[in-house]
Amino acid sequence: MKLVVCAGKSELGSSAADAGQELIRDALARQGYSNVILATGASQFEMLQRLGAAKSIDWSKVTFFHLDEYVGMSDDHPASFRRYLRERFVNQLPQQPKGFRYINAEGDCDVECKRLGELIRQVSIDVAFIGIGENGHLAFNDPPADLQTDEPYIVVQLDDACRQQQFGEGWFESFESVPCKAISMSIRQIMKSKAIICSVPDNRKAEAVFNTLTQPISPEFPSTVLTEHPHATIFVDEPAASLVSIEQRQRWQ
Repeated sequence: MKLVVCAGKSELGSSAADAGQELIRDALARQGYSNVILATGASQFEMLQRLGAAKSIDWSKVTFFHLDEYVGMSDDHPASFRRYLRERFVNQLPQQPKGFRYINAEGDCDVECKRLGELIRQVSIDVAFIGIGENGHLAFNDPPADLQTDEPYIVVQLDDACRQQQFGEGWFESFESVPCKAISMSIRQIMKSKAIICSVPDNRKAEAVFNTLTQPISPEFPSTVLTEHPHATIFVDEPAASLVSIEQRQRWQ
């Protein structure tokens, strides 16, 4: 794993997107197609805007998977991740992608997990664009996260810290209205990606970044698994890196 500290959100978003673009172009040149995982949330705004503007990529040869969706949420809800990805990314692309494997958690979630699992098992993911939650989660794998399941998609319970983050970012009118369950890509499935680009801005993520770099790998600190991925890069801004010492930064350069 590698840590890249950027001056601010704009630089972080550009650096992460540019690194991801190169990985996608390499995959297209090598095999003629690419499979990509996309995250959502406020931490991904700048990165997705830069990534989606790339005209040097033939998006018609790229298939996307996304990480998570709230159980029971319609895709027209302001907090829906399907809506987020359509409006903030897919609709901004210069051409339509080959496919987008949206998560539909409005019906039978076990059936949906099986459907998505069968789809993603058929491919190899070239790059996963992800973030880290304030509680250290990856996707919606809140602590204590299941680090062992081989199922690509699972139904998870959202803890109060995660729900508070979603409310704090302005996606919901009240804490009580934040759903308690979601379909999430599993930790092991994320880690199967050939490369991982992780964007983590803001001071509110500083403790999670510090724990990622200093804690042993544990279900209590889900993001620590990134430290054992050989091609994972965490892009942070200075506020997110504020608890990380010079020596710790140098260790992960």
